[in-house]
Order: sequence, then C-alpha cells, then structure tokens
Amino acid sequence: MDLHCFLLGRMVYVLYTFMGEHQGKKILSSVEIYFGSNNSIRLLRISWHPFSDTHLGVLSSDSVFRMFDLSAAIGQPEQEYYLQPGELGLSGNAAAICPVDFSFGADHLWDKFSIFILFSDGSTYIICPIVPFGSVYKWESLLEMHNDAVTFGLKSTNSKAVNNSNLAISWLESTFPELALQGGVDGNIFAVKAQPFVLMDASVSLQGPLRKVCDGVAEKAVIQRGVCEGRAVSLLYNLVGKDTILMTAWSGGQLQLDALADEIQPVWEMGTAPRVCVDSLGQMFGAAMICELAPTNLSILKLDQPPSDTIWLGYPPPLLRLAIVDLALPKKGGSLISMTSDPLVPERIFCLHDGGIDSIVLHFLPFTSQTIGKEKPMKTPSVFSVLSTCPGESSSPEPLHGFLTLSDSSGGSWIVGLTSYHECVVLCMETWNELLTHAIYSERETVSVEEATDADTPTVISKELLSGPKVVLLPSTAPNLRSVTADSIEGRSMLHQYFKLFHENYVEYAHKVYFELQHHGPHLKKIIDNQHSRLREVQQKLLDVEKKQEKIEDHIDSAVKLHSSLETRLQNLRSLPGLQKKPLSKAERDFKLELDKFTGMELDALHSSIESLNARLTRHKHSQQVDSSNRQKQISERRVSRIQDNELSQLKSSLEKLSLMNSENSKKVKLVESALSSRGISN
Repeated sequence: MDLHCFLLGRMVYVLYTFMGEHQGKKILSSVEIYFGSNNSIRLLRISWHPFSDTHLGVLSSDSVFRMFDLSAAIGQPEQEYYLQPGELGLSGNAAAICPVDFSFGADHLWDKFSIFILFSDGSTYIICPIVPFGSVYKWESLLEMHNDAVTFGLKSTNSKAVNNSNLAISWLESTFPELALQGGVDGNIFAVKAQPFVLMDASVSLQGPLRKVCDGVAEKAVIQRGVCEGRAVSLLYNLVGKDTILMTAWSGGQLQLDALADEIQPVWEMGTAPRVCVDSLGQMFGAAMICELAPTNLSILKLDQPPSDTIWLGYPPPLLRLAIVDLALPKKGGSLISMTSDPLVPERIFCLHDGGIDSIVLHFLPFTSQTIGKEKPMKTPSVFSVLSTCPGESSSPEPLHGFLTLSDSSGGSWIVGLTSYHECVVLCMETWNELLTHAIYSERETVSVEEATDADTPTVISKELLSGPKVVLLPSTAPNLRSVTADSIEGRSMLHQYFKLFHENYVEYAHKVYFELQHHGPHLKKIIDNQHSRLREVQQKLLDVEKKQEKIEDHIDSAVKLHSSLETRLQNLRSLPGLQKKPLSKAERDFKLELDKFTGMELDALHSSIESLNARLTRHKHSQQVDSSNRQKQISERRVSRIQDNELSQLKSSLEKLSLMNSENSKKVKLVESALSSRGISN
C-alpha cells in the first residue's frame, strides 16, 4: 500500500510539473479526497485498468470504488460506486463489511467488465458491468457476448432470464453502438471504443458473497474460514486458459485458491436510478450509483444442477476450491501479502510477504484440462523461494515495500522490487522458467507400473540442495556509512555482519552438501541395486521375446507361401478365354439395340396377325357347317354358295400373302442371326 501511495504521489508531481499550474490544481483537488488535512479516508488499493491507458481504479476505506480518467476531467472521478453489502459478511461481524482489496477482470466474456472486491472476512463480491468511458475492446469478444445473450437469454422459457438478457443486450448496444448495426459495420473491424452510458432506471448490483459449490448442504462460514487464520488482506484475479482463478491472501500466511465454476453475468437493481453528470452538449462525463446486494443472489448452486436452471438468472458464480497454500510465515502479528501473476506464464504467481518473494505454480486447472481433452489428477501447487529478505535467524527481516513483474521481448520475466530506502531490486527469472517447465511436464504420460517403480526410487540429491542457497539481500546501511574504512569501528561492525550473513547462508549450505555427499554411498548402492534388478527383468523379457520370435517367423513363412499360391491362382484365372473378350464399341452397341428392337417388333406383329387369322378361320368353318344344314331347303342356296366361294377365295389369297410375308420375314431373321453370329465370332 505504501508503494501505491508513493507511486500516486510521484505521478501527481509529474503531472503537476508538465501540465501546468491550472491542471495541477485540478489534480490536487482530486487527490484531496484521500490526502486532505482533515480527511481520515485511507487508500486501500490503486490499479490501472487493463483496457485503458488513462483510467485508474481506486478503492478507499469509505467503501467507495472510484474510477479516474487522467486524460479528461481530472478534478473529479469519472465513476463512483458506493458499496453496500447489506449483511455482516460471512462471519457476522460488523467489522467484516470493510473492503480491503479489489482486482479487475481479464479478457474473458463478462469478466472484462467485472470488478472483484474482497472484504476483510474473506468474502468476495462482484460488480458487473463497469466500463471506463473510451476504453477499447476486441470486436470478436463483444460479438460473442451479444450472440450468447440473444441465443441463451431471449430464447429462454424463464421470464427472469429473458428480462436480464434484455437489459444486457440494451446495455451492450448502447455502450457499443456497432453491435446494433452489425449489418452496416465493416467486416475488417477489430476493436471498438466504449461510449459513455449507464442505465437510467437501474444501478449495478453487488453480487455475492461468492460461495463454494456444494452437494446441496449450505456452507457455514466457520467451516469456510476454519483453515485460514487472521483476516483477508489481498486478492488476485488470474485468467489461465479457460479457468478464472481467485487467489485470496490471509494475514496468517495462507493463500486460498478458488476457481469460478460458472460464468459471470451482469445484474442490475431496478428502481434505483444513478446520478449522472452531463455537459452543456448533453454528453455524459460522470456517473455515480449505489451498489446494493440483491436478495435473490443468495441462492446455493449445486453440483448436479443443470445449466438451464442458472443461466441468465442473476446468480453469482460459485467457487470451486483448488487448494490452500500455507507459506509458513513467522507469527509476529499480521503480515501484509501482495500477489501478481507472471506476464508470460499465467500458471505462475509471485507472492510478496515479510520474508521475501515466493513463486507458486499451479499444476491443476479443472476447465482447461477438460477443454484440451486430458483428464489430469488434482495436484497441489508448488511453492519455490525466489528472494529472501531475512539476513539471518537472529536479525529482523527487512521486507520490500512493493514489487511488480515485467517481461521483455526475448521471453524473459523480471521482478522489480522497492526497498525501504527507495532502492530498486531487479531479479531475472530465466532459471525459474526451466524449473517451472520441469515441475509441470515431468513424469507425464507414463505407465502406472513405471510410476510405482519411480515412486519407490529415492532421489539422488535433495531438491533443497539442487535449488542452491537462498538468495538474500545485503543488510541496508545508512548513506553516511557507505564510505567507511575497514579499520574503523563501523567498518569492522559492517564486515562482521557481512561475514555472519555469509556464514549463515553459504557456509552452512556447503556443510549440508558435504554431509550429504559423505553419506551418499548407501544411497547410491540402493539406487544401483534397483537399476540392476530392473536390468535383469528387461533381459528376461528379451529372452521371452526371442523365443516367441521363432514362432512368429514360422507364421510369416506360411503366410508368404499362402500368398504365392493365391497369386498363382489369380494368374490362372486371368488367363481364361472368357476374360479376354473385348467389350463392344459404342457404334456396335447402337447397332445391336436397333436389331433387337426390329426383331422384337416385327415378329410380335406377325405372330399376332397369324393368330387372329387362324381364329377367324376356325370360326368361319364352324359357322359354315352349321349353316349348310339349315340352308339346304332355301331357294337362294346357289346364290349363297357363290358368295361363300368368293369369300373362301379371298381368304385363301390372304393366307397365301401372309405365308409369303412370313417366309420373307423368317429369311430376314435368319440373315440377321447369321450376321450377328459372324460378328460375334470375329470379335
């Protein structure tokens, strides 16, 4: 906190120097809220907004979060949010409703518009959405959020979900007007700027406190805080892949790691209008509102609850407990702990405390592991000491006043710390990158039997000795003692202190190395015996493989013989005469179709005509026999007989013609058949 106040004071001095007296007075009027002579308001946390280069977030002891825009109206905050939890925290104590820290969200759905606020009893609250006026965001992420609200909110069967999604869509389209004009927006747009906007009939709600996900039994505050001592002092938001990690530091030296089990949703309290400041042109340049706790936010989410029962209903996301890390700090009162994540490796978190700087590496990420399709067992985080500020066991620690992490273009991480004498300490973390890689990727994708064997095998040298002696800072000296001689009393005292520091850290480390190497013989013998036993097992397996290889060779020979016989049979089948016939050409196929058509049509017509004539002839003969006996007595017998003779002569002539036609057609058919047979033989 001293580092934040120091940086803010230096920033005000620089702005006052370079921007002139008039602007400087405005700056001083804005910081008089916190540094006035008759003001008891304390600064709790100062942080730059991750999506703006000019906006500064400030949390103060009066439970107010303020957003300042250093490029515009510096004399007053751009946005003010008065936090009203409405209950006595998780512990039921009135002192627990005091905020102690906050953290901005990162570029993940509604997290980018969220602020996480930590209270002294360890309870965490969320206010969403909050956007600095003029900040820049990616177009693709905004479009994804807008489509999600339309798909899962407006089409829901729950009226509350439809109402909440309507408010979210209205806020998005007003803050980013390009979303309402998606059809007319250029396809090459990459980022958009947030416009000043707040809902006129609603205020942002205070969501929380965030509770652990459970199996249906409400979590008690005593059980939740039983493993952590003291009070909550610091909060860190860290986005690792698909996981949102919240890291809470306690004054007792414990770090509480939780992951959000659900996505954050924006929630407003209807009926509480905000206070808005506008200029002469009607443009908004400031807003203030009271963030109250909505009573519907206190529902308990269960593990077996379907997503349709929680999406867009305004419930705060539950917490999934990952681990609790105990830093084992000396219990000399409350410790101030600050945390920051590595800009290059998000799984690594640096923690500053009274004893120095530690590195915490996360090995288990529940949702990221599911996304990449690899189910990993839950592992506890690893803790490494990066810097020690305790010169010796007898001397008092000299903690750093603050630190930050930087990254360079070559892929290296740096830690910059500020001492009590306003001196900077710079540490390069390249060696720790190798340690992190080894810690994360060692013993991956191994067989269970080999894991058991490796687990039984002890390490060759302890990790404490491999990590080397602890890096310690030289004891701070006053400026007037830096030029003393070695013969003086002050110089001898300083040299004695340096020798003592050297003895406590490096000589003792050398003794430990010597002792372990001296007693290393039995340890190495055990390792060698284990390796010999494994070698004998491997040799026995090789003998078994050689015995099985003979049988495998016999099977291969029989398979080769069977293949050769099948190849011979295939060649014989290919030499058959029926397989050597060439297919007909297109012209030949057309000619054959015409012949088949002609043959079928002519023969069918001839057969049908012959059959009809035979039937008529049969009927005529039968009628002639019947009529001859009846017409013998008639007078006109001769006339009828003449007519019959004429008809018979006509029938005979028609039969003769038909017989001639039939014979001619049969000759034609024989010719066609002979032509087809000759063509088939030629082919």
